[in-house]
Amino acid sequence: QVQLVESGGGLVQAGGSLRLSCAASGRTFSSYYMGWFRQAPGKEREFVATISRNSGMTTYAESVKGRFTISRDNAKNTAYLQMNNLKPEDTAVYYCAAATRIWAGAISTSYDYWGQGTQVTVSS
Repeated sequence: QVQLVESGGGLVQAGGSLRLSCAASGRTFSSYYMGWFRQAPGKEREFVATISRNSGMTTYAESVKGRFTISRDNAKNTAYLQMNNLKPEDTAVYYCAAATRIWAGAISTSYDYWGQGTQVTVSS
């Protein structure tokens, strides 16, 4: 089992940047496929980005492609989401998630463990 704790959220103006972190404890972090999702008020949880166990493969939602970068440091048991050129529509609670399967992709039900979320608010 793994515990996930997100941090780095906050209030930022449009065009600004934030870096989210997801610290993992428990079972070996490098054995998990990691993802970031977000949920805005009144909306369904949506996929943001994913990264494979060895960082060899990353995928992004079209809405964040070119602005967000997912990465991980297996030595530090941490995944990251660098968010640049933020827009008001990026406002949401951001969750990191871990999957035990080799590939989990954009489907939230493929992930086994979730953090508590961190709020990101982008003002216009």
